[in-house]
Amino acid sequence: MSAARSSRTARAHLHDLRHAFATFLLDQVEDLRTVMELLGHSTIRMTADTYGHVLPTRARQAASAIDRILGQEEMV
Repeated sequence: MSAARSSRTARAHLHDLRHAFATFLLDQVEDLRTVMELLGHSTIRMTADTYGHVLPTRARQAASAIDRILGQEEMV
């Protein structure tokens, strides 16, 4: 394998790791600004546009949390 091809392959794998890193952070409810800063993005919009597929899951998690809170308040 040529050095150039090996280099391209390594970059692709590093990019995959970077994407997984950001996705896992967002999935663990890390805030978007922190992920933006860790990735070195210049704007939150860039981060949100790239990793927006994770955000609907977070919205469902937030809605479930509110449901649990409201359910607990009704029991009190």
